[in-house]
Amino acid sequence: MEPLLVIGVICGLILLVLLVGTPIKPLRFAGQALIKVMIGALFLFFLNAFGNSMGIYVPINPATAAVSGLLGIPGVVSLVIIQMYIL
Repeated sequence: MEPLLVIGVICGLILLVLLVGTPIKPLRFAGQALIKVMIGALFLFFLNAFGNSMGIYVPINPATAAVSGLLGIPGVVSLVIIQMYIL
């Protein structure tokens, strides 16, 4: 593609966003959910670091991070119970 065409399309999209506005609510919701998932992964990291001496290990993946992030400490406890007694 021509560089001038690419720059024109980008400028047009920026102008469109400035005139119409961005949908703030969905972006805010997605950002808050992403932060909660990262906090959940941090919870699981500390659980694995301190619980390793007691034989507690919960793998950190997007599903377990989402459960622990969205549910908080009760989610972490439920993941530990599931890991110890069900799996």
